[in-house]
Amino acid sequence: MDTSEPLQGVNPILPTPFLEDGTIDIESLERSIDLMADVGADGVAILGFLGEAHKLSQAERAEVVRSVVDRAEGRLAVWVGVRALGTAGAVEQAEEAEALGADAVFVAPIAPQNDEALYRHFKTVAEATSLPMILHDYPASFGLKLSVPLIGRLALEGLAPYIKLEEVPALPKVTAVIEASEGRIGVFGGLGGQYFLEELQRGSVGIMTGFAFPEVLIGIYRRFRDGDVVGAERLFHRTIDLMRYEFQPGIGLAMRKHVYRLRGVYATEVCRPPAPSLTELDREELARVVARCGLKLGPGDLELPA
Repeated sequence: MDTSEPLQGVNPILPTPFLEDGTIDIESLERSIDLMADVGADGVAILGFLGEAHKLSQAERAEVVRSVVDRAEGRLAVWVGVRALGTAGAVEQAEEAEALGADAVFVAPIAPQNDEALYRHFKTVAEATSLPMILHDYPASFGLKLSVPLIGRLALEGLAPYIKLEEVPALPKVTAVIEASEGRIGVFGGLGGQYFLEELQRGSVGIMTGFAFPEVLIGIYRRFRDGDVVGAERLFHRTIDLMRYEFQPGIGLAMRKHVYRLRGVYATEVCRPPAPSLTELDREELARVVARCGLKLGPGDLELPA
């Protein structure tokens, strides 16, 4: 992957697959990389919340990064999540990601809620590695907000060329961040893809999210990029019910692993505890939503709805 070119496009977040005994399932992880490359994703993101990074040992983190980088073989950009209780731990994770061949890091904030303290944290991490840094702006999970002036400052100083923006309402902040950075930051959406179309219309450069039908996001992105706005709108509105349903807090991870198992990518649906599991009713509802959106739950190529 030529990282001299700007990061953009669809970069799915991968759940970390486990075997029934709770150990990492490398074969399933490798199949997920092959799927993303085959369907035309631009990159993959690992070791975020969806990757259960907080439930992995340091050795397991390294095993995941190494396995993904080796399997990607330059076909996909590999983004590695960085989250620690302090800056020193974040620096260590970023340096390890670079040493193992990652292409970028997406970095979480740390307490306290103070712009100067957050600036120092991100600046220290950015300067510890030559990899591009993506700010991860997700107050619902981190309990911390990244202010627009802080983001603009980090972008204008060349420390943060990208942001994954997930503070709601997301759309006004997309516009504000682009303006504050004078267009020097690439905004990636998240939030399950629920606002992907409008984010693109406001100037985002792509998306990083865990939606388990990446072909849909790629279809929307490519249509929009190629000037087929009507086609992008049609596909987005045809599938938004599924994005909404799959993004449910609490069971979203189990939902994605269930989908990937049915698609023949993951061998199990195992999530490390503590983690809620799906009920039979959840599975039945999901199947109905998938069918209503014109998609299928099963192995093989996915045909996008008209």
